[in-house]
Amino acid sequence: MSGHSKWSTIKRKKGIEDAKRGKIFTKLIKEITVAAKEGGGDESSNPRLRAAISVAKNANMPAANIDKAIKRGTGELPGIVYEEAVYEGYGPGGAALLMFTLTDNKNRTVSELRHLLTKADGSLAGPGSVAWIFEPKGIIRIKKDGVNEDEVFTVAVEAGAEDMQAEDDMYEIITTPENYESLKSALDSSGITIDSAELTHLPSNSKKIEGDDAKKFLHLMEEIESHDDIQNVYSNFDIDDSVIEELASV
Repeated sequence: MSGHSKWSTIKRKKGIEDAKRGKIFTKLIKEITVAAKEGGGDESSNPRLRAAISVAKNANMPAANIDKAIKRGTGELPGIVYEEAVYEGYGPGGAALLMFTLTDNKNRTVSELRHLLTKADGSLAGPGSVAWIFEPKGIIRIKKDGVNEDEVFTVAVEAGAEDMQAEDDMYEIITTPENYESLKSALDSSGITIDSAELTHLPSNSKKIEGDDAKKFLHLMEEIESHDDIQNVYSNFDIDDSVIEELASV
């Protein structure tokens, strides 16, 4: 899980999410639109839409934007048709990359992603090359400050959590996608404040990257995440904390 946790830490320290809020809103609108198109506009019966709306609200997206995105998905408002596509590859140093996209032009998207990877001494790979490394999971983060660890652990385990780890100033609770919503509800009902929650993909193994490759890899991660068609990118990279601290402050 090192790559996921460390990348999340870097983004928080560099303020990437806040600095690119406009891009975040664009990605969320795409996800809400596609979720509504596939499963309908009623979030109570559409888990994917419910999860997307939850993330959008946590990002302080205006309710009007959410409503419009849902209506574009259900066809009540006109809008662009997006397709889902998953791409796999390797970054500098050989760590795996799993990239989820929503795009209105797959040819453009794959061409631009190939260019980004090639420029960074990485490469695109065929379907199934790295996807087997990653497993769908839910992650819920709770700030340590003022929170009783034993209480959080007890509530999490009783609600079906698989694991709980301490990461910097946060507790990270890991669960299956199936238990994700019920775990969130259990924590809320216990008065435990959730800092963030997401459905993600965690790697079963890691790839150590050092030296220039580490710097190039993290720069590549930023470029991929900044791409308009990328919804999520996951990796199994493992980079020393000292390098993380150096690059996070740049």
